[in-house]
Amino acid sequence: MTETVSVTAAERADVIVRDLRESDLTLADAILRSAFDTFTGVTSLFGDKDYVHTRWLADPGAALAAEQDGQLAGTNFVTRWGTVGFFGPLSVRPELWGQGVASRLMEATVALFDRWGTAHAGLFTFAHSPQHHGLYQKFGFWPRFLTPVMTKAPIAPRRSPQPIRYTALPPAERARAVDACRELTATAYEGLDLEREIRAVEIQGLGEVLLLDDSSGLAGMAVCHLGAGTEAGGQGCYVKFGLARPGPGAEVRFGTLLDACESLAVDSGADHVELGVNAGRHEAYAAVMARGYRVGLVGVSMHRANDEGYSRPGTWLVDDWR
Repeated sequence: MTETVSVTAAERADVIVRDLRESDLTLADAILRSAFDTFTGVTSLFGDKDYVHTRWLADPGAALAAEQDGQLAGTNFVTRWGTVGFFGPLSVRPELWGQGVASRLMEATVALFDRWGTAHAGLFTFAHSPQHHGLYQKFGFWPRFLTPVMTKAPIAPRRSPQPIRYTALPPAERARAVDACRELTATAYEGLDLEREIRAVEIQGLGEVLLLDDSSGLAGMAVCHLGAGTEAGGQGCYVKFGLARPGPGAEVRFGTLLDACESLAVDSGADHVELGVNAGRHEAYAAVMARGYRVGLVGVSMHRANDEGYSRPGTWLVDDWR
């Protein structure tokens, strides 16, 4: 998946990086699964989750392919959330580890961030792997706080919140909702914009976007994937991003947003809710743990230039950059 050996430019000369094509997707998915299964020792780690087709469809120009000797050697998926960018999963054929393929993908990834003018860039990786940390540090990304990924069985709250479901809105109201979400996310980080994820849910049918209104406007929003063929997997509800409006009452709004996600999971027949919270957002992390979520995978966020971004106290936000 990554390599630790220092390789020369000559040794990497036969690796080219290009856009990932639709015709590559089946093989790209197989390489991703093989790489992560090999590294973790877990058979079928991703199960029926999808990280390849859905991300390529969301932004084909941000999906990178490494080719060696005319064969697909690895891929990386880069995500642009306005002024924020992250990448992954990055994967390389296991038999090609240590040959500079991941480094070539990283060179192209950093160039993409530079072309976009990304203000805050990062990634999620294994907390226990110095090999991964070493690779990404070569490109200016530094480990910061842990990012636990947590799950719980959904329980319908006694007082069920009544969020607006984005997919139920008529087209004109959807456009206004996206604008409202953009205004809300800018409170966490200037220029943070989840339109890509909202449109992916809408166009690909990946799940739902929940919108919570109050007398002051949009109180919270969550992008949720549901079921097989998404990032949630069968019987799952994955909260890919969730944010409550800051200021007085933020903790209550955050709790209501999490209630709404659980209600969506119950309504959809999901048997678990999954989400990730960077521990730098201490209040949000503590609130999630207090609701009975249990930690499974623990990763670490690595930030370009060691910039804290929006992973700081007082930010009532869930995401994990996987």
